[in-house]
Amino acid sequence: MLTEEFGTASNIKSRVNRQSVLSAITSAQHRLKLYPRTPPNGLVVYCGTVLTDDGKEKLVNIDFEPFKPVSTKLYLCDSKFHLEPLAGLLEDSTKFGFIVIDGKGSLYGQLSGNTRETLHQFSVELPKKHGRGGQSSMRFGRIRLEKRQNYVRKVAEKATQLFITNNAINVTGLILAGSAEFKEELEKSDIFDPRLRSKVIQLVDVAYGGENGFSEAISLSRKYLDNVKVVQEQELVTKFFDEIARNTGKISYGIDDIISALEDGAVETLIVWENLVAWRVEFQDAEGTKTVRFLRSEQEHECVNAVDKVTGAQLEIVSKESLVDWLAEAYTNFGTNLEIIGDSAPEATSFINGFGGIGGLLRWKREEFDIQESDSEDYFEENDPDDEYAEFF
Repeated sequence: MLTEEFGTASNIKSRVNRQSVLSAITSAQHRLKLYPRTPPNGLVVYCGTVLTDDGKEKLVNIDFEPFKPVSTKLYLCDSKFHLEPLAGLLEDSTKFGFIVIDGKGSLYGQLSGNTRETLHQFSVELPKKHGRGGQSSMRFGRIRLEKRQNYVRKVAEKATQLFITNNAINVTGLILAGSAEFKEELEKSDIFDPRLRSKVIQLVDVAYGGENGFSEAISLSRKYLDNVKVVQEQELVTKFFDEIARNTGKISYGIDDIISALEDGAVETLIVWENLVAWRVEFQDAEGTKTVRFLRSEQEHECVNAVDKVTGAQLEIVSKESLVDWLAEAYTNFGTNLEIIGDSAPEATSFINGFGGIGGLLRWKREEFDIQESDSEDYFEENDPDDEYAEFF
């Protein structure tokens, strides 16, 4: 494909654009030779000429295997790098199972974000109803019923093998789809594992079986899958509110207290609003001493002409990044679980408005702190390079 694109690019009229495109294609071809085969999760290659900070042109070539499988084959030649196909990989990685069952066969699939995977598929031939047979019609009916029951048994047993691992369900929810009454029979069957039955979100009528039925089932069940995410957020935030109501002291909220609790390793589950506007800013003074501050949106002006509150020395900004992005990368270093929530559920809205969109469920009750004193602090600083927390910067 790149060879064909090289020939097409040779006809570009603009000499500058032509040279840039040809150089990028040649560089991409050389980079692809380093891969004898396509990696399991696919391959992403970005190549092109960019302008550096000093105004000079530089050819960059970025190639990597994504952390999750990519389901899109794409070649683009443009004035910018397109990141849209990769953005889908960052979406919620919750997995949903699908069973598409009809009179011709069954398909087992899995959906995670925008990535779908067919786990298993098999076909079956079942006898149909007919009015022939005379005195043998009842016998034919029993044979037909027996084969249907055996078919449902096989579907149920295979579902247990695919969706239960180490005696635990490996999907968040299950969608049963089909064009006949088999999906209802499967759900009501005593052979169907009760653990899987409790995870059935919806029964969906589809016009086809196999891969086409899988695609239709995904399309028709989107609204149900979104509701599952909302319910999970409701349960999580309700648990946070319950801890407050029972006055257990095993909660923390606000940027300052959360950072302190993270440093102590006390946060078991960290709850963060996806649209939280806050920053992690790293400063450096004239002597090279680095200081980290966590600023809320209304404190962002402190980045300009920042000074050390103790010495009054002028500080230079070394780095500035979104607090949500930083937590998404660093949370494992603090031994916590990160849950990023939206604002669809009423409970989530109350959490955002009442607690600033960031809170934590703690492993143990921390020492009482003076709320008034805590609120008076505009940020949390950490200057000790030997501290466990500092090594993550």
